[in-house]
Amino acid sequence: MKPYLELAVGFARTGVTGYGGGPSTIPLIEFEAVKKYKWMTEEEFGETLALANTLPGPIATKMAAYIGYKVKGSMGATIAILTHILPSIIAMLALLGVLYSFRQSPIVSGMVQGVTPVIGFMLAEMAYRFYQKGSQGLGLPKNLILAAVSLIFVQFLEWHPGILIAIVLSTAFYIAHRKEQANKKAAEEYMPVREKSS
Repeated sequence: MKPYLELAVGFARTGVTGYGGGPSTIPLIEFEAVKKYKWMTEEEFGETLALANTLPGPIATKMAAYIGYKVKGSMGATIAILTHILPSIIAMLALLGVLYSFRQSPIVSGMVQGVTPVIGFMLAEMAYRFYQKGSQGLGLPKNLILAAVSLIFVQFLEWHPGILIAIVLSTAFYIAHRKEQANKKAAEEYMPVREKSS
């Protein structure tokens, strides 16, 4: 029962505090999944985030579904999704009329302007940590090249990020598959030589 309760509490928190939509909730989900409850490692979270970006639909809901399924199967995914979306839906319906009636208020405008830099910093901090991991795995030159190419395609050529992620994942899979085939071929060629020499 405890894992279900942890999923419910963790994703309820991300749903309520995730001001600004899907991207702003990603650091919050990472905190719950990696640091607080340790449902997965930082590397697994990064891989999950990359895969979720290639699929259609809201990123936060996809992350909740995957993490919930990883922790407790289909029931875990259901609990994670519902507890993530229901509190914010209820709050939105309750407060929408109030906020709309005060949309010109300087208080509401100040709230929006005040929280925006915080969300920006959270996303920047998470992006920097992913950049560090990429540098460790690929090396600094390759990481810089991929970052520059990504910037050009997404920002200037206006490609959807999911398309770019799908291309990179497919390329990485192809390269890894070719290396595995080459290693197998080398091992097969090496074995007869050892048998002849014995």
